[in-house]
Amino acid sequence: MAAELGNKLDVHVDTTVPADQFYGFFKNNMPRFVQLFPRNIKTLQIQGGGGVRPGAVMLWKYDIGITGSPMTAKVRVQSIDDENRTLVLEALEGDVLKVYKSFKAKIQFNDVDNGASKVIWGLEYEKASENAPEPDHYVNFMVKVAKGLDAHLRKA
Repeated sequence: MAAELGNKLDVHVDTTVPADQFYGFFKNNMPRFVQLFPRNIKTLQIQGGGGVRPGAVMLWKYDIGITGSPMTAKVRVQSIDDENRTLVLEALEGDVLKVYKSFKAKIQFNDVDNGASKVIWGLEYEKASENAPEPDHYVNFMVKVAKGLDAHLRKA
């Protein structure tokens, strides 16, 4: 499922809905993650209003089991590629940058057979110290989001 390449990590999750549906949700409905994953995502706000677009800044308050209390992140949408159904998000501030000097996620949605798709999460990170852990909690959460959103979209 995951293969580490130095400070890069790719996670592939097979899903049952078309890639366009997945990509569209991320691009147009990301703030709804608060309703879909209330135990993990406490708030998700896009600064200045508007939607997910290049340069947009999102403020996240989340709990993925690392500290036992909610953490925060300020994340910028670095790029969106509609043709390849890809989003790149980069952490600007917050708890994740206490453990990693840099943290970036590339999310790509690819069609596979019979209307299904594959979500590929590519993480690029630099540890703040030798003792910093691998981003396993984030990887596990990414898999949870992909599978949970797949179940939600299947019902829709």
